[in-house]
Amino acid sequence: MLIGSHVSFGKEQLLGSAREADSYGANTFMFYTGAPQNTVRKEIDLDLLEEAKKFMFEHHIVLSKVICHAPYIINLANRSDERKWEFSIQFLKNELSRCDTLGVKNLVLHPGSAVGLPKQTALQNIADALNIVLSENYSCKILLETMAGKGTECGSTIDEIKTLLDLVHFPMGVCLDTCHLNDSGVSISSFSTYLEEFDQKIGMDKIGCIHINDSKNELGSHKDRHANIGYGTIGFQNLLNVIYEEKLKDVPKILETPYVGKTEKEKIYPPYRFEIEMILNQTFDEQLVEHVIEFYNK
Repeated sequence: MLIGSHVSFGKEQLLGSAREADSYGANTFMFYTGAPQNTVRKEIDLDLLEEAKKFMFEHHIVLSKVICHAPYIINLANRSDERKWEFSIQFLKNELSRCDTLGVKNLVLHPGSAVGLPKQTALQNIADALNIVLSENYSCKILLETMAGKGTECGSTIDEIKTLLDLVHFPMGVCLDTCHLNDSGVSISSFSTYLEEFDQKIGMDKIGCIHINDSKNELGSHKDRHANIGYGTIGFQNLLNVIYEEKLKDVPKILETPYVGKTEKEKIYPPYRFEIEMILNQTFDEQLVEHVIEFYNK
């Protein structure tokens, strides 16, 4: 099984990311090449990159299965301000170039938000931008993420994702997100039915990553608030069914669940080591928070 979580990309860059993932018992991971909310990016350190590759080889983390995530500030859907739209295009190109330098093969991208435009116009804007970006032949593939449908988000249905894939003239893939699917109206308890429709309309081979998140929201709420595994409305067994789906066994599964602590005002800690244990043991931990706090306060 390819299981991991979101990790940081700090001073040690990919080396630090790999070390953090390994500390959680993961064999893959997802990272941003800089803060997802801004454009500040440090040059890739090639010496650290070589150390990272060595570390990953020694700890059985396959670089081609590692996932990068594009920053949130990219919005290809709205072209009302041409300069902002062109900025998003250039920034996405920069992120793909950084991924190529790192040797990362998949970049997850939120399709974007229409922000007042008709949905079909927004989808065309996204496709036009992606055709411009991908004409430069990057080695890294873009994976369009399925969204919750919050506000004017695009890509919250199979049909919208299919429209984008059809309009773009270059190979792309898809990243499923269990919380987003739930919040968009897809019942994870009927995940096999969803997969059948996805395979019929798009093709199972397009799925390049799955974000494994429980949801704090009811089915179809269009809110997008992640919960820890088994602590939300989706439920532990339903998420296990997604994770252990035989047709998706070679697809990286990435946790984006919240950090935990006694209260939100006190120090909070990553739960991933314990959530990965739950998944591998297929046993729900009813004292997840207590176990995480105890571990990090030893």
